[in-house]
Parts: sequence; C-alpha cells; structure tokens
Amino acid sequence: MNKKQQVARYLIMDFLAAAISWTLFYIYRKQVIEPAKFGYEIPVEFNTQYFLGIILIPAVWLLFYYITGYYRNIYRRSRLIDLGQTLLTSIIGVTVIFFALLLDDTVYSYKNYYQLYFNLLFLHFSFTYLFRLILTSRTIGRIHRREIGFNTLIIGNNEKALKIYEEMSRLPRPAGNRFVGFISINGNGNNDLEKSLPKLGDFEDIEKVLHEHAIEEVIIALETNQHDLLSQILTVVENREMLIWGLPDLYDFLSGTVKINTIYSIPLIKISNGLMPAWQENVKRIIDVTASAIAILILSPVYLALAVAIRSTSPGPVIYRQERIGKFGKPFIIYKFRSMVADSEKNGPALSSKADARITPLGKFIRKTHLDEIPQFFNVIRGDMSLVGPRPERQYYIEQIVKKAPHYTHLHKLRPGITSWGQVKYGYASNVEEMLERLPYDMLYLKNISLYVDFKILIYTMINVFHGRGK
Repeated sequence: MNKKQQVARYLIMDFLAAAISWTLFYIYRKQVIEPAKFGYEIPVEFNTQYFLGIILIPAVWLLFYYITGYYRNIYRRSRLIDLGQTLLTSIIGVTVIFFALLLDDTVYSYKNYYQLYFNLLFLHFSFTYLFRLILTSRTIGRIHRREIGFNTLIIGNNEKALKIYEEMSRLPRPAGNRFVGFISINGNGNNDLEKSLPKLGDFEDIEKVLHEHAIEEVIIALETNQHDLLSQILTVVENREMLIWGLPDLYDFLSGTVKINTIYSIPLIKISNGLMPAWQENVKRIIDVTASAIAILILSPVYLALAVAIRSTSPGPVIYRQERIGKFGKPFIIYKFRSMVADSEKNGPALSSKADARITPLGKFIRKTHLDEIPQFFNVIRGDMSLVGPRPERQYYIEQIVKKAPHYTHLHKLRPGITSWGQVKYGYASNVEEMLERLPYDMLYLKNISLYVDFKILIYTMINVFHGRGK
C-alpha cells in the first residue's frame, strides 16, 4: 500500500469534480440565468474570470477537505460515511461560495438565487461523491479480496485471543486485518493460538515487535484478572500511529462504549489516538506553518544580527544542533542559536542552570529573552515541532524520567513544541527532578489540548518573553 499515492488519487478526483461542476455551473449561468435577466441570449465565453475560478475554487475546496480531516485514514474509507461527509461539506462549502461570490449577482427574480444555490450544490455533490464512490469501492473491493491488508498484532494468548483470530479470519467480508502474530502475556496461555499464529515475543518485547513488523493495528485481548496490565501496554502502543482495539466486557456493552466498523465484524472497543478533532488538528498545523513562515520573515534581521554577534563574541558554530525525541518517539534534529561555549558537552550530556559557566555573556541575554529558540520555527515548518506542545527531551534524559514516571511516554502522542504549558508555568528544567516537577503541567496539556488552550499558552509565552523571564 502506498498511502501518498492513494491520497493523491483522491486529491486529483476532488479537484476534477470541483472544476467540472464549476464549469457546468458557469455554463448554466450564461445560458439560463443571464438570458432571463437581460432578455437575450448570452454567448458562453471562457474568459479570464472563468479560468481564475477554475483554479482557485477547486483549490479552496481541497483546503476545506484537508481541514475537515477527509484525507486521513484514506484506506479505511466507508461509502456510507463518504456519503454523509460529502453531503455535509458540500452544503457548507456551497453556502459559503453562494454568499461570498453569487449573492451580488443581479438576477431577474429572487427565485434565480434558489436556482443558483441548488444547481451548484447538486453539481458539486454529484460529481464529488461519484468520483469518491469509484475510488472507495475499488479500495474496499481490494480489501475484501485480501489484496490490501493492515499488519495486525494480537496482544494476549488466551481463549479470547484465539476466538478473535478465528472469527476475523473466517469473515466473508474481511475488514483488512492481516495477522502477523501474537504477543504472549503469560507463558501458560492457549497453545492452540500458536498453531495458527507465530509467537513474536513476550510482554517486554512489544515495542520491538511493533517496530520490526510495521504494525498498523493492535488488538488487546486480556483476561479480566489481567486488566492491571492494560495501562502498561497502552503506555507503549498508544504513542504510535496505529489503531488500537480492546475487548469489551459486560459493563462496556451496558454503557454503550462498544463500537464496530462493519456488520460482519466482532464487537471491539476502539481506543483512539486522536486527542483533538481532525479539523482542530489540521487548523493547528496550518497555523503552525503560517505563523512560523511569517515569524521567520519578520525576524530575518534578528537572525542576521544574532548570527553576526554569536560569531564575533564566541568561537564555534552559530547554530547549535542536537538530537531530540519527537512525536511517536521519532528522533529529529532541533535547531537553536548557540548560547554556550563550543563543545559544552564534551564530557557527556549536562543540563544548564542560571549559574552555568558554559553560558556565554551573549548567551545569557538570548536565553533570558528566548531568542535562542527562534531557529525552531524551521523545525515547525519541517513538521518536527509545533508552536505549542511538550518540550522535546533527549533520549538520555527520557530514560531517566521513565524510571520514575513511566507515563511520561504518553507525551509522545504529540508534536513537541517551541513553548508548552509546563514551560509557561514552571520554566526550563535544570535537572531530572525539575523535569518531573514540570511533567504534571504537560500531562494537563495532553488531557486538555485544544486551539483555545494553545492560544492562551502563546499569549503567556509572549508575556514571559517581554518580561525576560527565561533562564
């Protein structure tokens, strides 16, 4: 499976649908609406206004679909869900276009406004859903023929795990699960499962198995007396880009938390990785990129001045590069203006403090005003970081933190940020103990993440920068 190619197919077809529907709508206006207004035939001429619309209108539609999260989980589309989403987005989008572009049209009768609106809605919805229906049906057909599958791991080796495997393997219309093996939770599990699936490891091997076998879905099959292990398992698997399913018990059925994706499937509880609604997550990313690009442009004289100042006051590189751990535990290189002497960590990793002798005179100023962080706007544009999110740490310190606070890894569900709730409330940490003291604030952000919270954190960060409260 090639996710990028599949997304590209939907993008191309959505663009074509919007272009075709706008062209037919343009012809309809020229041949029906305008003759009724002027009293004579109007020739259909594809002028500059038309060609401008045929480019901009479809582009805006694609941006709208992206914001609403349509292009996520592109191989797991449903024709019925597509129908509802396409109808809803078409109504919203056409309504916006009508009030922005068409309401100023001079028409013969107010009824022409209704004709304009409903014709554009019908054309846009019909072509968009038709093309999506073709693509989605083709993909679903390949899944049912088992030509497409998602690498699936079962965590557990009990009777429940065996039943899941057998039932899902016999489905007449499979949901796309390609079982690669199972993880044993206890050594005395059901031996029958091992006859059908390879044992890939034990509890402590989960992280390695997820990586080596490129797991896309996990089904957690635990006995009732093993639920104390659930938190430990989720600490590992929730921090990755995959679907996680759990087995429901009687309480889950009574409380209505059991969700299924297909009528033929067995009931499972979906443990979602999504922390924000799709539209908020995509708006957050658009704001990140746009604001970072503007900041780089506005601060370009500051970049140049700091580069000259750092180079002239202290030997060594202007930009300091260091490996940090980002979203889903993936390492990346973070950029900062160098505020310490060169080779400041030649004796090994060491956190800084206010009285750190390694900090240069200029470094004290740029750290206090957070100017050392501004190269990270490039990290944001690259997708390594966000404007707001938990501060990224080095693997060396993460290993020490996890020994005392295993739940720290839950922060890897998020892109790390230039600023964070923990940084606003607590500030930079000078040792592991201070990192642990700051951790509750970042966990609060994880549980309360929203665009509203992001804006508040950014405002308080700017206040701190203005007052020079860095260290």
